[in-house]
Amino acid sequence: MKKRLLSALMVAMLTSTYGWACTNLIVGKRASKDGSVMITYSADDYGSYGYLHFYPAGDHPAGTMRALYDYETNNYLGEIPEVAHTYGVIGQVNEHQLSIMETTFGGREELTDSTGLLDYGSLMYVTLQRARTAREAIDVWTKLVETYGYRSEGESITIADPNEVWVLELIGKGPGRKGAVWVARRLPDDCITGHANQARITTFPLKDKENCLYSKDVIKFAREKGYFNGKDKDFSFRDAYAPNDFGARRICEARVWTFFNRFCDGMNRYLPYAMGIEKDCEEMPWCVKPDRLVGLNDLKQAMRDHYEGTPMDMTQDIGAGPYEAPYRPTPLYFEVDSIKYFNERPISTQQTAVTYLAQLRSWLPNHVGGVLWVGFDDANMVPYAPVYCCSTLCPEPYAEKTADPFTFSTKSAYWMQNALSNFVYPRYCQLFPEVQRARDLLDNELETLQAQVEKEATAMNEAEAIRHLTAYTARTSGMMMDRWRQLFERLIVKYNDMTEKPEKDGQYKKTAGGDHVPVIRPGYPERYRRVLIEQTGDRYRKP
Repeated sequence: MKKRLLSALMVAMLTSTYGWACTNLIVGKRASKDGSVMITYSADDYGSYGYLHFYPAGDHPAGTMRALYDYETNNYLGEIPEVAHTYGVIGQVNEHQLSIMETTFGGREELTDSTGLLDYGSLMYVTLQRARTAREAIDVWTKLVETYGYRSEGESITIADPNEVWVLELIGKGPGRKGAVWVARRLPDDCITGHANQARITTFPLKDKENCLYSKDVIKFAREKGYFNGKDKDFSFRDAYAPNDFGARRICEARVWTFFNRFCDGMNRYLPYAMGIEKDCEEMPWCVKPDRLVGLNDLKQAMRDHYEGTPMDMTQDIGAGPYEAPYRPTPLYFEVDSIKYFNERPISTQQTAVTYLAQLRSWLPNHVGGVLWVGFDDANMVPYAPVYCCSTLCPEPYAEKTADPFTFSTKSAYWMQNALSNFVYPRYCQLFPEVQRARDLLDNELETLQAQVEKEATAMNEAEAIRHLTAYTARTSGMMMDRWRQLFERLIVKYNDMTEKPEKDGQYKKTAGGDHVPVIRPGYPERYRRVLIEQTGDRYRKP
């Protein structure tokens, strides 16, 4: 039995074809503590430079064309006609509190059409510039794809406004077939869901247009291609276009499971599904109603998850290294003696270029209600700073031209936050507690300041409020940068050369003459010392 199970596991790993990037966590307005709609996005792509896309609102003469560039390569793709008026966009949110985020599920390789003009990145930002609500965004997105073609792999798209959240899943039709097949489902207001590089919409209501929309040929095309031959009511988008396998469950769906597990009791019933090894087990639902309402900080912590306290906890074996880090080097799969193995893939991962949390609130004016909380590295290692959706300027630390993937700059939030993180990773358990304290302190300060700045903004006219919130967005970006520079400097000074300078009452201990006292040399943590001796026997035993 064990041999058959291992064989099936190896086959599943060999045949899986996912890109393994990005996570979206999604909270309906009646599932949140304050009535906010909240969605998150970690853009996880090794080598990418994290910055905020920024498009001021604009009016365009008839005949204006918009240039399109590939989201991942920046290669020029072509042009489409511009609309008369475009809305202001900063990051993943526009001035109307519309937010769009994504994860790639890949799906059937033969359905990618490299001749299409629009990739998923272009679609996100063009749609944000042209739509005001989630339903309007679905219409804009799907009509653009139908008109100009879709060049990306299968995608799961989160589309949210202050009143509702939809998940749109789509995949192309292959070379020579313009457009895409798609389905969009509305999240019940009292529920949470997520997606993490695997299609999550299975069967769906065919006659509920208030809560489900789909392309007219989504089932017909699957029949034509031989992906489905049952009754329409039994059609599953995921099963037809992105069949489940070990990687889809353990590497992708497990991230959604751990999010559900934070807020819902009894999620262990779906653990065999998330672990990916058992074939005949109960599948995880598309969405769940949480037992506990989700707050802003709760969602930030969910984005920092490494499966702590679960069977997939990444700190409980030698893979954590001497300093018990909840990270693994990539690639996800590796070989030892021609046998393939895998690394866990948590929500929080070192290759994150930028992490977002959109907070959208229906009871406030749009220019006050929409906040995009941002960090420019692994969510576990950074605080989330606020960017108001009405901002008419992009702060320098977050701007595209401040630096690039090949140019370090202390003015760039991406490089400043990555510099600190990469200093901490090799000695994680020794240094991370200081990062965690600084991160949580700044998170709490910025959440506390939010109430005051918004009270001030709502007492102003709209133009004054926009100027006020734009300035506040810039100030908090500077506040974050100052804190992170100071923390980086402190860590280098305190933990130089794998030692630790002793402190008392927040001050370094010094001799009467003002020089340093002997440093602390902690060596390996206790657990790793024991592993070292178990593997080396008496080699290092003192005679």
